[in-house]
Amino acid sequence: MKDFISFEEHKKKLLADRQVRKDFDALSPEYQLIQSMIERRLQKNMSQEALAHKVGTKQSAISRIESGNANPSVGFLKKIAQALDVRLDIRFQ
Repeated sequence: MKDFISFEEHKKKLLADRQVRKDFDALSPEYQLIQSMIERRLQKNMSQEALAHKVGTKQSAISRIESGNANPSVGFLKKIAQALDVRLDIRFQ
């Protein structure tokens, strides 16, 4: 039987590689946004379809955003934030 490692252990091992770490860091803001969007939607017990309805779009658009396969405008992100009862905060640090 193979020894299995947790996702966190695997991630730590991968991030030890400089190029992987660089690429990971470059994508971090997008994935943080996606993760917070999904978490908030789930906290509100809302399906992708329900969120899409509140935003005025199709479920497939929400799915593409949550899977990282879309590049939504700031205006569209504002609509999502409003539908999720949160404030959108975008800034340079």
